[in-house]
Amino acid sequence: DADRNGFVMGEGAAVLVLEDLEHARARGADVYCEISGYATFGNAYHMTGLTKEGLEMARAIDTALDMAELDGSAIDYVNAHGSGTQQNDRHETAAVKRSLGAHAYATPMSSIKSMVGHSLGAIGSIELAACVLAMSHQVVPPTANYTTPDPECDL
Repeated sequence: DADRNGFVMGEGAAVLVLEDLEHARARGADVYCEISGYATFGNAYHMTGLTKEGLEMARAIDTALDMAELDGSAIDYVNAHGSGTQQNDRHETAAVKRSLGAHAYATPMSSIKSMVGHSLGAIGSIELAACVLAMSHQVVPPTANYTTPDPECDL
């Protein structure tokens, strides 16, 4: 939302069981997803500051796609970090556009932080659990309180 001014602190946790696919199948586990690519990057620009070009995040997206042997057109949904800060949201929008190209405009993107807040260290596992459930139920979680579009965050 163009009028956003930060995030609301959230609280919560999620637990995920990661195991070898063959082991999970052998024990008859319900397998919700498979992690086939991942990446993490940082920058030396500033501890919390991000460049608006989205270069670092785009490198992480591209590296994860390469590891998974996918290209950007294979992406069906983007769970945005969506912290509600002007700088972060613009950085993320630029990164997704860099990595997915024109396909970024056809890919649904939302953030559950609009509904559950930002629980800092726990939010990664909460968002992963929410994404896995959204995919298994074929739904796109909404972004609550989105009323005024930001032209710099146009995905």
